[in-house]
Amino acid sequence: MTSIRARLFLILMITTGIVWVSATAWIYLSTRAQVERVLDARLSEAARMVSSLLTRQEIDSKKAVPPPSEIAAHYAPYDRQLSCQIWALDGTLVGRSESAPVLPLTDSTTGFSEKTINGETWRVYVVENAALGMRVMVGDNMRVRDRLVADVIRGLALPALLILPVLAGLIWLSVGKGLAPLNAMARALASRPASDLSPLPADGGPSEIRPVIRSLNGLFARVDAAREHERDFTAFAAHELRTPIAGLKTQAQIALASGDAGIRENALRQIAVGVDRTSRLIRQLTDLTNAESGEVIQDEGRVNVGKALETLAEDIRQHYPQAAVISVEFALFSVTLPVSGSLFMLAARNLLENAVLHSPPDRPVACRLRHEPGFLAVVIDDCGPGIPDNELLKVRDRFFRGRNKTEMGSGLGLAIVNLALQRMEGELHLKNRDSGGLRAELHFPNSALEMQRGVQ
Repeated sequence: MTSIRARLFLILMITTGIVWVSATAWIYLSTRAQVERVLDARLSEAARMVSSLLTRQEIDSKKAVPPPSEIAAHYAPYDRQLSCQIWALDGTLVGRSESAPVLPLTDSTTGFSEKTINGETWRVYVVENAALGMRVMVGDNMRVRDRLVADVIRGLALPALLILPVLAGLIWLSVGKGLAPLNAMARALASRPASDLSPLPADGGPSEIRPVIRSLNGLFARVDAAREHERDFTAFAAHELRTPIAGLKTQAQIALASGDAGIRENALRQIAVGVDRTSRLIRQLTDLTNAESGEVIQDEGRVNVGKALETLAEDIRQHYPQAAVISVEFALFSVTLPVSGSLFMLAARNLLENAVLHSPPDRPVACRLRHEPGFLAVVIDDCGPGIPDNELLKVRDRFFRGRNKTEMGSGLGLAIVNLALQRMEGELHLKNRDSGGLRAELHFPNSALEMQRGVQ
């Protein structure tokens, strides 16, 4: 059932029905018990009354009645409900009421008892008058008692059945009225243009709907921020791509127009540099987009830090043969991280590329391992100019390029590293070295690493 209104209606009807049936059952049992007590009290009172009449000799106890005949008359409900018999102690029937049966109402000598006579069950109270030698029996037909209780329950059930359709209609209308704010909010959302991300008014609405409105407003704010971020990203990417493409066109025009071999060679060299820069920018844009959308393959295996860094060092050396050399400490080969190998390679590649592009060709980039209480750090030291202190908090922003930028840079590398480490539950720490250059540290918690260490 997909309708909230129908679900609430069904729940309320079932609940109301259960309460009504339970109340009817309770009334039935309670009424029956009360009727039993009242009628039993009436039986005992009637029996004592007849016994007292015998004592005062208002009834001739010595005159036996003729043999009784079966009673064939029919009476209205509850008429002649009580039946009375007077028996002598020797077994002689002295007297009986018109509605009393032929046989003795009970075999008991005193008190309450029940007996079935000709298929009818009787509830009987017996009083024995020993002074007169008489026994008075007063009884109720249990069928009459049951009819009395049934009539009481019927009197309650019939109005309930007549009221039930009215109650169902009222419940249906009440549920619809209660859901009206939801319908109003749905209409307001349906009439909104896609560009309208302004928050919904939360004041004055029902308290049950306010959390939904707050959640929707939070979603609108996040979507608006994401759209603004996407617009900025597109604008920055277009700007970064326009610059190298314009440079490529200019250098190509110089190479075509110049007859000097040296000028053409220099133009072609600049074209190669521009192609490398554009290729790196496109790769970084793709990496950043994939990392944000979760499309980077996050394998469940482990990655050996030393082997991963050595593979990246060889690949970077082939792409930038004139750049600084990357050295990998032997201790890194004994550490295995329980993280996605793809994400680790993505973060490490961008850090190593930044390091070799900023370092002098004759100064190596050092990769080493450092243990601290609570975490393990993969440290990458370069010998470049570092990052000014007032820019350290901004370098993770996309397309931010500080004063010490390189020709190949695009301002995306550290943003990619930061995002990849967040996905691996790690942290990126940057600081300037005292001896010059930048230190980048990838922190991973020891709680997950200690069990994964070992020489591969």
